[in-house]
Amino acid sequence: MMTNHVPVMCDEILDIFAPVLSTPGAIMVDATLGLGGHSLAALDRFDSITVIGIDRDPQAIETAAARLKPYEGRFEIHQATYDEISTILDGRKADAILFDLGLSSLQIDSTPRGFAYSADAPLNMRMDADESELTAQDVVNSYSEEDLARIFRIYGEEKYAHRIARAIVDARGSEPFSTSARLVEVIASAVPQGQTRGHPAKRVFQAIRMEVNDERTLLEKALPTALESLNLHGRMAVLSYHSGEDRIVKHVFAQAQSDHVPHGIPVVPDQFQARFSLVVRGALKPSDDEMMSNPRSQSARLRVIERTKEDR
Repeated sequence: MMTNHVPVMCDEILDIFAPVLSTPGAIMVDATLGLGGHSLAALDRFDSITVIGIDRDPQAIETAAARLKPYEGRFEIHQATYDEISTILDGRKADAILFDLGLSSLQIDSTPRGFAYSADAPLNMRMDADESELTAQDVVNSYSEEDLARIFRIYGEEKYAHRIARAIVDARGSEPFSTSARLVEVIASAVPQGQTRGHPAKRVFQAIRMEVNDERTLLEKALPTALESLNLHGRMAVLSYHSGEDRIVKHVFAQAQSDHVPHGIPVVPDQFQARFSLVVRGALKPSDDEMMSNPRSQSARLRVIERTKEDR
């Protein structure tokens, strides 16, 4: 199935990667391949690079492979989670690594996958389609009220996490949840009218999806591994779409660009100096024009870091 796919902040990302991808033989890792939009643009702009695409979703891989076919011989695709990046590189180093977090257009638009709260569908939400055991239906029907409130609060930053969790537990007592429409109704009934920005189910569905796919744990493992996979002067860019993800990225980047000098030493020895430096301070946002033309980009935040020193 093809879908209307517009890669977020594509021009900005390729401009940031240009100093390293203009080198003959450069390697770019697209750690969240999705439909391949960023990879396609990179292969078109930089004529001597190799792209290594990673995605856990076989449907996305199939679609991306078809889109990238004109560049056959210059890309490889792996079905895996992005914390496996060093294994996939197998001793190679990357000159550019991109993480585009969250859902792809394919996943959002595929009703049977159950990611969208706007259409009634089975409560699935697995990014790897049928391989993971845990589903959204398992989460809403078996998690305790306390655990539901916790993931709604932490992953969804939902103000009414406890009220929603209690309503779900009460409702499933009479009939377990099987599709998204009833879950959306229960969530909406638990939230005071007019007290949320956007749809009342948006944050809860985000939280359930992140729990089902273990997204936070994978991200916390993947970012340091990816940093270690960069060549000298290699760059890593991360697009995140909610503040919880962005905080993780910000923390990992802050650690990477900090000196690790023992207390009391006035001059930082070379072996304790930071090996990474931020390419841009803070987070870049999409242009006003992009946010108008591509509403899915509105919450995007882009952070970029560069490897400036070899291993200690």
